[in-house]
Amino acid sequence: MVSSARLPAALFGPMNPRYSPIDITAPLDAAAVRRELPALLHLALPVIASELGWMAMWIVDTVMVGRLGPTALGAVSLGGHVFFTISMFGIGLMLGLDYTVATAVGARRMDDARAELHHGIVLAVALSVALTAVLIAAASALASYGAAPELAAQAAAYLRATTVGLLPLLLFFALRRYLQAMELAKPVMVTIVTANLINLVADWALIYGRLGLPALGAEGAGWATCVSRVYMLLCLVAYVGLLRRRDTTDSGRRPLERERFIRLVRLGLPAAAQTTLEVGAFTAATIAVARLSTVDLAAHQVAPSIAATTFMVPLGLSSAGAVRVGRAVGARESRSALAAGWAALGCAATFMSVAALTLVVTRYRIVALFTSDTAVIELGATLLLVAAAFQLFDGIQVTAAGVLRGVGNSRAAMLANLGGHWLVGLPAGLTLCFTLGAGVLGLWIGLSIGLISVAIVLLSLWIRRGRALARTTAPVQPLDRPNTRQATPA
Repeated sequence: MVSSARLPAALFGPMNPRYSPIDITAPLDAAAVRRELPALLHLALPVIASELGWMAMWIVDTVMVGRLGPTALGAVSLGGHVFFTISMFGIGLMLGLDYTVATAVGARRMDDARAELHHGIVLAVALSVALTAVLIAAASALASYGAAPELAAQAAAYLRATTVGLLPLLLFFALRRYLQAMELAKPVMVTIVTANLINLVADWALIYGRLGLPALGAEGAGWATCVSRVYMLLCLVAYVGLLRRRDTTDSGRRPLERERFIRLVRLGLPAAAQTTLEVGAFTAATIAVARLSTVDLAAHQVAPSIAATTFMVPLGLSSAGAVRVGRAVGARESRSALAAGWAALGCAATFMSVAALTLVVTRYRIVALFTSDTAVIELGATLLLVAAAFQLFDGIQVTAAGVLRGVGNSRAAMLANLGGHWLVGLPAGLTLCFTLGAGVLGLWIGLSIGLISVAIVLLSLWIRRGRALARTTAPVQPLDRPNTRQATPA
C-alpha cells in the first residue's frame, strides 16, 4: 500500500466546506455494506445496462465494418480513438454533475439540482464549439500521418462524420448525469437500448448501401452513430420536459450564476483530465500500432472492444457509487458514504474476477465473432490474455475514482492517471513494443503496468484518506431512494 503521508497533498483535494467531512477509516462492519447493497444495485443495474448498451453501439460498428476487411476495421479504430480522446474531455466535465446534483438531492435542495443541470447544458454547448474545431483539425492531420494512405483517408472520413454528432452527445451526457444523480436511471437505460436498434439499422444501410442509400463503408458507421446520438438526446429532452411539466414547485428559468458555473468546472475539470489522460494513453498506443501493420491494428481494435465491454460494469458501479456517496455527503450521513463506497468496490472486484476467467477460457471464440481473419484472431486472442490479467485492477481503479468523486475529490484520479498511464504505462509499452521488438503485445503489457499502478494508488487513497479528516459518528444507515412524488426533478 502507498502511505498517504508520502503522497502529494494535492491528491487529497479540499473537502467542500458546506458538508460534513467523511472519515473513511472509521470502523465499518460487513453488515453495513450488505445493507447498502440493495440501494446501490437498484441504481447501478440500469446504469450498467446503459453502459453496456453504449458499448454495444461501438461493438456493432466494429463487427459490421470488420466484414469489409482489416483496413476499414483499422480506420474505425484509429478515427474512433481520436474522437473519444478529444470528446472525453467534454464528457468528463459533465461528471461534475454527479457531485453537485447528488449532494443537492441529499440535502433536499431540488432547486439547486435543477440549477446545476441548466449550468451543465450551457457548459455542454460551449464545449461542443471548441472541441468540434479540434476534431476537424485532427481529421485533417490524419491525412499526413505515417499510416497507410488508404487507412488514413478512411479514418479521417469516419472522424469527420462522427464529429457532427458531438453537440447532441454532450447535451445527452449532461441530461444523463442529472437523471442518474437523481437516481432516475431507467429512462436512460431504455433510451440507450432502443438507440442500439436505430444504430444497427443505420449501420446496415449506410455501411453497405441499403434502403436506397450510398455504401459509405467506414464513413457510414460514423454517420449512423450521429443518427443514434440525436435520437438519444431527443428522448431525454422529452423525458425531462415531461417531469418539469408535472412539477408544480419548479420556479422556471434561472439566471447563470458565476460561482455555480465555476464550481461545476472546478469539480469537472479534474474528472475531464482523468478520462482524457486514460483514453489518451490508449489512443497514443493506437497511433503507435498504426505504424506496425493492418493486422496489428485490427487486433488492437477487437481486443479493446472486448475488454471495454467488461469495463462497462465497474464503470456503472463507479457512477452509482459516486451518486450514493454524494447523496450521503449531502445528507451528512458519513457512515452511509463509507458503506456505499465499499459496496461499490466489492461488487466491481467480484465481477471483474469472473470476467478475467471468462476471457481466458473463451478468448478465441470471442475474437472470432468480430473477424474471420485467422491472423487477427490469433493475435487478438493473445491480447485478451493480457486483458484478463488487468481486469481486477481496471475495475478497482475506475470504481475508486467514482467513490472519491462522491466525496468531492476528483483530483486524485487525475493525478493518478497522469502518473500511471503517461509516466509509467505508455513509456514502458513503447519501449517493449519498438525498442525491444515485442510489438503490440509488449505495448499492451506496458499499458497494463500503468493501469495496475493507478489502481493501487486510488485504492490506497480511499483506504487512507480519512486520516486527514475529522472523525464523525453518524449512524450507519443506507439512504432511501428519493421520493419523486414530493420532490419531482425537472
